[in-house]
Amino acid sequence: MNKISKIKARQVFDSRGNPTIEAEVYANLISAKSICPSGASTGSYEAYEKRDKGNKKYLGKSVLKTVELINKIISKKLKNKNVHNQEKIDSLLINLDGTKQKTKFGANAILAVSMATKKLSAKLKKVPLYKTFLVRKNFKLPYPLMNIINGGAHANNGLRIQEFMIRPDKAKSFSESIRICFLVINNLRNLIKKRKLSTSVGDEGGFAPMINKNEEALNLIVQAINRAGFQNGKDVSICLDVAANELLKNGLYSVHSKKFESIDETIKRYIKIIKKYKIKSIEDPFSENDWSAWSKLMKSIKKTQIVGDDLYVTNLERLKKGFLNCSSNAILIKLNQIGTVSETLEVIKFAHAIGFETIISHRSGDSEDTFIADLAVGTNSSQIKTGSLARSERVAKYNQLLRIEEELGKNAEMNKIY
Repeated sequence: MNKISKIKARQVFDSRGNPTIEAEVYANLISAKSICPSGASTGSYEAYEKRDKGNKKYLGKSVLKTVELINKIISKKLKNKNVHNQEKIDSLLINLDGTKQKTKFGANAILAVSMATKKLSAKLKKVPLYKTFLVRKNFKLPYPLMNIINGGAHANNGLRIQEFMIRPDKAKSFSESIRICFLVINNLRNLIKKRKLSTSVGDEGGFAPMINKNEEALNLIVQAINRAGFQNGKDVSICLDVAANELLKNGLYSVHSKKFESIDETIKRYIKIIKKYKIKSIEDPFSENDWSAWSKLMKSIKKTQIVGDDLYVTNLERLKKGFLNCSSNAILIKLNQIGTVSETLEVIKFAHAIGFETIISHRSGDSEDTFIADLAVGTNSSQIKTGSLARSERVAKYNQLLRIEEELGKNAEMNKIY
């Protein structure tokens, strides 16, 4: 019962309607399955996502060949391996691929198998998934970094910044944090309606009104927080994901407007909006290779969480470089950026050892799979990014965290945040 008997993969579809991989790992008649997510705004150092680029029937986006690799090769290689030895299984997958960015089999194939194996192990042990990671007791719930306005690559409006988020800093429980976000979102919807703008949502469930100035979005959010009966910067904080890779040209950045500006000018304007809007967290303020700009920003501000996503791509080597460079004080964790559960856990352990906050994150092309909710609790990560209170693939993760909170009962408490 503890040995893998077979692995079955299939092509399914993500929240953007694109093909992706689901892997189902079996131990005789018992199985567990997991779906690999896909990003739109991706870092160039991410593990490789393998697709059938020559298959015109699916516009070059299918994963049928990768599914075949799992069914014909990976399944045979992992047969009879101990399902509870995650590190060994992941190591076999990494060595079987043999490339730095998992270009042979694709990180999407490898990760789907890795996550499904972890789920099956928990299922066979008859323990909740969140209890099988790094933490063994005193589990804490993460604060949601909830996306409420979409821009950049996640929407068709003119906003430069990709995600405008809120974090319910004063919430005493996860259920209360969701209630606070619910109130702010509904007040924001009413404000957008009053301006006769669309309340349609972007890829991650945040509103995508046709506005093109960052400050216009920020002003709307401050009003929504106030109308919901909360204080901005105290009860609820605004957090940003800039995704600056998309806003770089010839060493200049167009973060704050369509005009490209120097690093120093960009930092000055960051400082200005941080003070004006009491912003508590900024993700990817500069591009993935602009190490000096990151360290310059870190030296220029205090009491603000600076998060590396494209900068680190959940890669231990890049995280070590960022630590030595004083690039940030937090890291975004995305399983499919590195490709296995074991490698992800190594990055989280190192991040905590150097005093970094870890933020577990979804992708813009996600699914009903709730793996990351359990991962956030099981690794003592202080925050989670999984979109807005809209679109079922986003809400599924919040619902799973509510279930975990209920299961923990009186022992449930919120994590500490930066």
